[in-house]
Amino acid sequence: MQNTQNYIQKNKDKFLNELIDLLKIPSISADKAYITDVQNAAESVAQNLKNSGVENVQIFPTKGHAIVYGEKIIDANLPTVLVYGHYDVQPADPIELWTNPAFEPIIKVTEIHPEGAIFARGSCDDKGQMFMHVKAVEAMIQNNELPCNVKFMIEGEEEVGSVNLGTFISESKELLKADIILVSDTGMLSNDTPSITTGLRGLSYVEVEVTGPNRDLHSGLYGGCVANPINALTKMIASLHDENNHITVPGFYDKVQELSDNERNEMAKAPFSHENYCKALNITNVSGETGYSTPERGSIRPTLDVNGIWGGYTGEGAKTVIASKAYAKISMRLVPHQMPDEITELFQKHFESLAPDGIKVVVTPHHGGEPVVTPIDSLAYQAASFAYETTFGKKPIPVRSGGSIPIIALFEQILGLKTIMMGFGLDSDAIHSPNEHFGLFNFYKGIETIPYFYSEFTKLTKK
Repeated sequence: MQNTQNYIQKNKDKFLNELIDLLKIPSISADKAYITDVQNAAESVAQNLKNSGVENVQIFPTKGHAIVYGEKIIDANLPTVLVYGHYDVQPADPIELWTNPAFEPIIKVTEIHPEGAIFARGSCDDKGQMFMHVKAVEAMIQNNELPCNVKFMIEGEEEVGSVNLGTFISESKELLKADIILVSDTGMLSNDTPSITTGLRGLSYVEVEVTGPNRDLHSGLYGGCVANPINALTKMIASLHDENNHITVPGFYDKVQELSDNERNEMAKAPFSHENYCKALNITNVSGETGYSTPERGSIRPTLDVNGIWGGYTGEGAKTVIASKAYAKISMRLVPHQMPDEITELFQKHFESLAPDGIKVVVTPHHGGEPVVTPIDSLAYQAASFAYETTFGKKPIPVRSGGSIPIIALFEQILGLKTIMMGFGLDSDAIHSPNEHFGLFNFYKGIETIPYFYSEFTKLTKK
């Protein structure tokens, strides 16, 4: 791998400039106004794969945004790694909170990233991390050091629930045949403490609509006489947690997997600073379910959060009105063995039951995904652990993440493949928020580490 590593060191500037070009494309999958930009991003990813030496590069259309595929098959008898990532990004809103335009990447030095970080939407989630794999494979191909076969499947709808990816993989089982799936859409504990994600929470995402009168009303003439949808909605939402921050939806915890004391003690060995955590978020204290630590609340416990709430007049000045409707978007993060369809149904029944007289409620499910836990005794995990230890100088810690990648469970269901999650981002990288960024250290370290996974995985599977 020495030639590969030398190539990486010599081409760092080239890799960064190519990533910057990709980050300039506002590939926002949730907004139809950006449909052309999303397509442009797919074409850019395809071209980058071709330039890196990947073959059979194709752009597969779907009912939504396209899926980019490519492969480098060197020997059918060798193991095959399927790399999954996504080129779509979250909306940049609220844009006024960005210190630079979200799609005009800049490099800035920060306390956590003294060597610099690239600030742009998608820099960490997931263009920057996906691009690490393209460049790592390029380095191996260009130096004839690719030890096994590799396939790429890069989608454009992860941020909207991967609604068409399941159909694609069901119809493309032979094309996607592999031994393991490799993903970098997660993070690690810190630049000094590498970690491998071994679990992801599932997701149930819904939108609620609360309706009162058939039109907006004058708050002076009708206030106190009819149910106010905004007042009703806020009370209904407030009742979804009790005084211990326990979710009050009946049956919500029935299938929650409770970890043993030994498992919780092992989790507690991962470094965590309450002071640094609060400082990074500019908060005075943490909050969450009673009886659990902050790392546990963010990984092994289910949650329910309001992601957006609106209704009535929000413009400049005053408008004395009782709105006809109020809305909220609510997400529930799930743990083994909670199933998203079941949780959505439980929520819907409960939320409808909370409606006071004079209020009608509609709950519209959006997307969801099942929780995932991956084994730490697999050959793929051993190979990933070896790779991190080689480049970081210390063995990575297995951790569970609070995030969700709904497609991971489908990979196992449809393709019968396990997934190894080698993330290089940090919790402080502000993914989904203004000023998202990705450390140059992390970007380059990912490119340096990934080839060692390929090498070790090939050795272990050939034994």
